[in-house]
Amino acid sequence: MTTTESRPPHDGSAGQPGPVVRTTAGSVRGRREEGLAVFRGIPFAEPPVGGARFQAPRPARPWDGIRDAYAFGPPPPQDLGSLGGPGLLDLPEGDEWLTVNVWTPEPDPAARRPVMVWIYGGAYKLGHSGSPGYDARHIATDGDLVVVSLNYRLGMEGFAHVEGAPANRGLLDQVAALEWVRDNVEAFGGDPDQVTVFGESAGAGSVASLLSMPRAAGLFRRAIAQSVPGTFFSDALARDIGTALAAEVGLRPTVADLAAIAPHRLTSAGETLSAKMLQRIDRWGQAAPTVTPFSPVVDGEVLPTSPWQALRSGSAQDVDLLVGHNRDEYRLFIAMAGQLGQISDERAASALSLFAPGGEQAYRDAFPDASPSELYERVQTDWLFNMPSLHLAEAQRAGGGRAHVYELTWPAPGNGGALGACHGLDIPLLFGTYGADLGLLLFAGAEPSAEALALSSRFRASWTSFARTGDPGWPAYDDAERLVQVLDAEPEVRAYPEERSRRLWEGGRVPAAAAAVSPGR
Repeated sequence: MTTTESRPPHDGSAGQPGPVVRTTAGSVRGRREEGLAVFRGIPFAEPPVGGARFQAPRPARPWDGIRDAYAFGPPPPQDLGSLGGPGLLDLPEGDEWLTVNVWTPEPDPAARRPVMVWIYGGAYKLGHSGSPGYDARHIATDGDLVVVSLNYRLGMEGFAHVEGAPANRGLLDQVAALEWVRDNVEAFGGDPDQVTVFGESAGAGSVASLLSMPRAAGLFRRAIAQSVPGTFFSDALARDIGTALAAEVGLRPTVADLAAIAPHRLTSAGETLSAKMLQRIDRWGQAAPTVTPFSPVVDGEVLPTSPWQALRSGSAQDVDLLVGHNRDEYRLFIAMAGQLGQISDERAASALSLFAPGGEQAYRDAFPDASPSELYERVQTDWLFNMPSLHLAEAQRAGGGRAHVYELTWPAPGNGGALGACHGLDIPLLFGTYGADLGLLLFAGAEPSAEALALSSRFRASWTSFARTGDPGWPAYDDAERLVQVLDAEPEVRAYPEERSRRLWEGGRVPAAAAAVSPGR
């Protein structure tokens, strides 16, 4: 049995001791903060260490007494070398990584408010629910609903192929968290029959995976996928990359070998392999330039097929889907590499040859006035995020379901607007966290303009309306008019704006091409 003592919230939030809620594992006490009851760091599974290392999540151990749920749980071990780890320094250490957090107007079981469950992104190798940019108070307040966020295993612990371990352990963690929601959220004022999962980037890839997983069936009614990445590994590719990861620490890719290294030390395998993945482009194909050796694995069991195949076969026909992307997704990564406007024609040609359906010339013909930098950005935006997102909506329709589509075109004000509507911009707009995490870069630390505040409010109104009714405020996507919501200073509903890209990919390669890549390609 486990007991805990009171401690101040590690995120620096103020608040008064709040209500006590009984969960299936024990009672928790939250805090009253700005009209909400907030609970942080509630375990939904046993710490995945010792005999539980590299295994499917196990139910949380019960505790006696009342556990203070004031502080976010420790972040899972992760690679901090490439994209940084905002908000990690103020969080506790420990191995109790698998926790959930709840924001609720009132933990009244009779309220049965809609529930939104947030899944963070981070290339499947970094991220945590305690990040300041994911403070859900505005969503819960504006939507008068319950918001839950969760931690899941990343990198080596969550996604690497390890012999003797189930695939997609990070996804299994998400399923376990959704089971916790099913069993406990009513006590927090939520309706377990009105659950919406939502996530961005790797979080959106996780949402797409959950739509495809038999183990997740029935755990949510609606899904929002923001910037779905098209990277899903075949089993053969995952095995090959897993062997390379283990070799970085001089071991075999087995539970017995890897469990000998402490989780926080094992992250070095992913960090070192990421730095040299481009050297293996002949072997790993389109997966290599992503410089992340982690993605969901189409293993035939946990994830039987890719999301696009699963949705086309009707796996999620009873789930309402909201999916979309940002117009200039890949520009963020070019900027972070310090290469805006510096892409040579040779480098653009290489990217076009690797990613473009129909080859390099197809993109040059479709975008005749584009510079090398614009072509380089366009094809990678399309391959990695835009077409996977659009095709997920099309697959949902083909499988008998309904999907609403959006595109964010409003440019981030930071850096003189040079980043455009880049990857991740939807997060500070949705959460209203302009001065945290990526919002610091995209809004340059300035107070948001009236225009930004209005768009932010529209984001939350549309997302929470969808969670409540299945209708975000614009028509469902179809193959005739292809209507989408364009989110800008003056939002409008119009035909899908990226028609040239859509036509290039129509009937071409599946956007999740990495799923089809095998060693020796």
